[in-house]
Amino acid sequence: MTQTAPSAPKLMTMTEYLAYDDGTDTRYELVDGALVEMPTESFGNSNIAKFLLFELAKYVPLLLVAYNTEVEVSGRRATCRIPDLLLHTEESAAALAETTRNVITKDMPPLALVVEVVSPGTENRDGDYRFKHTEYAARGIAEYWIIDPEQQQVTLCLWVKGQYEDTVYTGDTPLASTVIPGFKLSAAQMLAFGQN
Repeated sequence: MTQTAPSAPKLMTMTEYLAYDDGTDTRYELVDGALVEMPTESFGNSNIAKFLLFELAKYVPLLLVAYNTEVEVSGRRATCRIPDLLLHTEESAAALAETTRNVITKDMPPLALVVEVVSPGTENRDGDYRFKHTEYAARGIAEYWIIDPEQQQVTLCLWVKGQYEDTVYTGDTPLASTVIPGFKLSAAQMLAFGQN
């Protein structure tokens, strides 16, 4: 009896990903050409993102703050991420307004800021600290914030000459954002909203 090896899942291009619809409400990221199902956020992580959304709106026009927006980044193959929150530049917001889907493609201007709230688990931690760190830097995004409820810290990654320089914040020290003038929130204030 001959056994056939299971076939590898078909890898998608960015065009195929943008046209994909499985008839469900399932959210997917595209990672190196493969669909990766995005689990529902925890109650605590959702609260952190909501709190930060309203706080950012105190410092910048609300139209520049966004969630549930896809961001095409560089990978070995087609890759598209869905950060928890982001802040547009005037240019990226104008480019997005000309499209029919809420996706920032590689040919559009880079964003000012992306925020990821780390979910529990080694795979999520690797994704936020390693892979997305490199992908967002290569995309030229000025700041990347990694909010880590498990470690009780916020890492502010500042884009300098093509790569990120990281500063870890804990406790009551306000984040020194270069893209949000006058921003005064500390890691402790952000993380407090993730407590269940």
